[in-house]
Amino acid sequence: MADIDLPESLLDLERTAWAEWQAGALTVPTAFAVQEAITAHAAATKTSRYEVEMAVKRVVRHPGSAAA
Repeated sequence: MADIDLPESLLDLERTAWAEWQAGALTVPTAFAVQEAITAHAAATKTSRYEVEMAVKRVVRHPGSAAA
């Protein structure tokens, strides 16, 4: 998977969603905001939405693994 430049704002949204999910309190608005931001970033960078989502999750959920 190619390196994808991810804005900190997108990573912050995913961090919020991940924390909510781990607490059993993920809300629809939070999940929707993450998906909307991923889709917008993918469109703006002409990158697969799937690749952007996987890169975001890898950075947030698996810090220290291969660089995104």
